Amino acid sequence: MTSVERVATHPRTVNIFGYEVFNQPLSTISLVGDRCRTLNTIGPDTYGISVSDPVAAAAFKASDYLVLDGVYFALGSILTRGETITPNQGPDVFDHFMRRLNDSGGRAFFLGAAPATIEKIKARTAELYPNIVCDGLSPPFKPEFTEEDHDAMIAAVNAFRPDIVFIGMSAPKQEKWAHRNAPRLNAKLTVAIGAVFDWYSGVVPPLAPWWFRYRLAWLGRIVQRPRNIVRIKLKAIFLWHLLQAVLRLRPSRA
Repeated sequence: MTSVERVATHPRTVNIFGYEVFNQPLSTISLVGDRCRTLNTIGPDTYGISVSDPVAAAAFKASDYLVLDGVYFALGSILTRGETITPNQGPDVFDHFMRRLNDSGGRAFFLGAAPATIEKIKARTAELYPNIVCDGLSPPFKPEFTEEDHDAMIAAVNAFRPDIVFIGMSAPKQEKWAHRNAPRLNAKLTVAIGAVFDWYSGVVPPLAPWWFRYRLAWLGRIVQRPRNIVRIKLKAIFLWHLLQAVLRLRPSRA
């Protein structure tokens, strides 16, 4: 068994509050295999969501690769057990896999966002990653998809036969969609990347690199989109659980 095959079946992880967080370089994730695997990211916001949404929690926990989004969620293992973990950001994950697809002449499918945004994503991909063959679909804008909606999206993906399906529906909708439908997809990997679609397409200006360098991307997103301030309460849930873990009032792992 090669190292890549070993990661596909037994990835190295760190357990934080019951979530097995991937702790290896993204380059070790294989794009070959006999089924479609799921990659999701987790941070304080998505952890806060999962506390009150058992379906979302199940989707995150069932991820083949649950990648750390930023550094703050890693405090759950750093402060309680001294275990470090490989940090990433949504844009880092997206850029990594786009470069790999470009190097191999792979196929990418973009699922999510408005039709105009999908077209901008396709045009930008042709400009930046000319070796990638891509397509996309804007799903219906509604709180819950019907069975017909799911079937139509799956049919579109399978007709294209992508290597990677990038899903940008916002959390936890995108993670739930991948968890529900990955077994039916003719693809190698789903990657849930949320608002990256808006930045990549130019609909929303990308954050300056220093926001990420100083680990303040979450604040930059609030500055860009003030309505995101409601997510502060999700971060507060994580910080409260972290404090309890540091004080040994809550286990830091399941």
